[in-house]
Amino acid sequence: MQRIAVLGLGIMGGGMARNLLKAGFDVAVYNRTAAKAHPFADQGAQIAQTPRDAAQNADVVLSMVAEDNASRAMWLGQDGALAGAKPGTVLIESSTLTTGWVRELAAAAQERGCPFLDAPVRGSKVQAAGGELSFLVGGAAAVLEQVRPVLEAMGSRIDHLGPVGSGTTMKLVNNMLSGSQIALLAEGLLLAERAGLDMDKVVPLLINGAPGSPIVKGAAARIVARDYTTNFALRWMHKDLTYALDEAVQHKVPLPLVAAAREVFGMAMGQGHADEDFVAVVEALRPQA
Repeated sequence: MQRIAVLGLGIMGGGMARNLLKAGFDVAVYNRTAAKAHPFADQGAQIAQTPRDAAQNADVVLSMVAEDNASRAMWLGQDGALAGAKPGTVLIESSTLTTGWVRELAAAAQERGCPFLDAPVRGSKVQAAGGELSFLVGGAAAVLEQVRPVLEAMGSRIDHLGPVGSGTTMKLVNNMLSGSQIALLAEGLLLAERAGLDMDKVVPLLINGAPGSPIVKGAAARIVARDYTTNFALRWMHKDLTYALDEAVQHKVPLPLVAAAREVFGMAMGQGHADEDFVAVVEALRPQA
């Protein structure tokens, strides 16, 4: 059985680590806030003091953190996972990051003699807890096959998109569409509400009609109820939209609708909703309405 190191134990990384433990893997975990790691010892995980310590005896090292800077802190430096990983260890970055940093990390892994995959995920808190994540993978197909059992312990679908960076690009496209839909849904629901429509009728009509994408189906009732219990924090959607816009600049693709959505998410952050679920973006529009 492969030995796995999991770096980052937030909503997503914690669920992933628990499913690896349930599947019988030997798991070492590291989290910057040590208190979050302690409960995993009761489930059989080894608690590492640094990313380097977590990686030292691992066959696979997986990182799931918030953004580029957090990923750099996990992998680089004297106490980073790269310093502890032995040649041949497969490194997997599952965070939603910029393609520039992902390719830089892949090059550093190659210098260390470690195969690398970028494998960000679709799904949120419920899917992470239930082992139902969808992995979007960039990297060599042979490396993916080497770690497929590891990913299958955490997810129900694995899609190989191409070389390193492909998974990350697909994740940015996925999230820019998701964030833009939610911003537009918030505008539509607020318009219906202020126009005096019966929201108990509006929501079923929207989710069962042409606009009813999976993300709209999951978010409409929560927006109307003002249920902002965090599954995916609003600050991270703002970050993902920013990364998508940066990627678009590299490819000379204009994204005016994404830019507008990012502006609304930024407004919501400025009003104190950064750590609420990203459906709280509707609150950025209420003062003006």
